[in-house]
Amino acid sequence: MKPIVSTLKDIYPDSQLGAQKERYHKAESAFAEYFGSLGEHRFFSAPGRTEICGNHTDHNNGKVFAASVDLDVIAVVELTDDNCITIKSEGFPEDKIDLSSLEVRPEEKNTSASLIRGVAGGFVKHGYKIGGFRAYTTSNVMKGSGLSSSAAFEVLTGTILSHLFNDGQISAPRIAQIAQYAENVYFGKPSGLMDQMASSVGGFVAIDFRDTESPVIESIPFNFEEHGHALCIVDAKGDHADLTDEYASIPAEMKAVAHFFDCDNLRQLSLEDIILNMNELRREFGDRAVLRSIHFFHENDRVEKVVHALKSGCFEDFLSSVKESGDSSFKYLQNIYANSDVKNQCLSIALNIAENTLHRKGACRVHGGGFAGTIQAFVPLESLQQFKMNMDRIFGAGSCHVLSVRPIGGTEVVLG
Repeated sequence: MKPIVSTLKDIYPDSQLGAQKERYHKAESAFAEYFGSLGEHRFFSAPGRTEICGNHTDHNNGKVFAASVDLDVIAVVELTDDNCITIKSEGFPEDKIDLSSLEVRPEEKNTSASLIRGVAGGFVKHGYKIGGFRAYTTSNVMKGSGLSSSAAFEVLTGTILSHLFNDGQISAPRIAQIAQYAENVYFGKPSGLMDQMASSVGGFVAIDFRDTESPVIESIPFNFEEHGHALCIVDAKGDHADLTDEYASIPAEMKAVAHFFDCDNLRQLSLEDIILNMNELRREFGDRAVLRSIHFFHENDRVEKVVHALKSGCFEDFLSSVKESGDSSFKYLQNIYANSDVKNQCLSIALNIAENTLHRKGACRVHGGGFAGTIQAFVPLESLQQFKMNMDRIFGAGSCHVLSVRPIGGTEVVLG
């Protein structure tokens, strides 16, 4: 297997090439200033991701359709001989991990240090080589945006370890699995595998997680602009703080329903199992758990519809399925706002503004984990300026981000 090494032109739109080259050179200067010198070094990048369909299905071995985007975290990296990984991320304190001690540390939960230690620990667990390096990173993947800045950071760390110590031979799916392991076990967030897989693999990808050790991944070439639409992410300025329990309740409730049938996850069941046992399930787990489980099965079917629509060029069918996904997330999955804080419903407001602006054209839905953060919209190009103006007026300048899909996931970068 040939290591994935990319040029700037491979991973960024032509309109960004000058700015990106300057960004990498600024990161070099920042590395030298922070660490005091800059010797032989290499560059790495891992992208954020956007989920297009498959909202909260991956943690129950479901299906998703996602894409990597042109926002990423980049790193300037230099080998060291101190058996430590030292990472200074722009705007954050330095993390230094001693590789002789890779056990889970409860005091590191919910920190970037836990992610670094977890990725290194995952590499060792799988029999891969690790070693010391120091890095300076900078990111334009907005935190709390639903674009998965944490997954990008995990994938970046794994990509660096793959290239520096394993000849770049660790596959993108394996790096994603190790990244998820770091987030679940070390960081303490019970996320599924979609975020890491989309960031690591790159491009438009349909992923079937029936077997999480060997997920079925299919790349789907597509260009929204050729169909007269832009992909937008709107930051509704919600606060993700103290929402871990809200996120965790979704896989927990779905799996509780699965355990009723002596199964590990909902993918081992069918919608008919839920319908035939609905009354008993409602009594034991409550209505929300049942509704979330129903969402899971319909959302799995929608992923297949989305993929079929794009393959066959039926863009209106694609938009229809995206709308259905958003509708199901609001009514059945119920991850648009936190029940513990009903006064704050920024995503509901954003969806309302989007629907009113789109006038039954395009599509909009919750983006990512939900409860706060962002919505996703497919906006006709002729309506894009008005859409951005309306969103910026409510949520502040720059709230609406127009994204491009990046064809390559985690990679080493040569400036050329």
